Amino acid sequence: MKSKDPTPSSPGSKDPLHGLTLEMVLTRLEAKFGWEELGRRIKIKCFTDDPSIASSLKFLRRTPWARQKVEALYIRSQRPAQKS
Repeated sequence: MKSKDPTPSSPGSKDPLHGLTLEMVLTRLEAKFGWEELGRRIKIKCFTDDPSIASSLKFLRRTPWARQKVEALYIRSQRPAQKS
């Protein structure tokens, strides 16, 4: 009998994206940084040319490298600021 592997969806998950949809992540980033800053941080057209949540979601859902960059930015933005 095989033992069950722990899954990222388990209650004690350490995955910072656990329970978040791409739409939630994008909405929170846009609220925190705004489209202009998002376009500066991640150089993709959907953030710089007539940006919207809908058009960005469409692009990010079919472009894995861009989605990874957005998710990485979200994770970095959730860390507490370190003191110098």
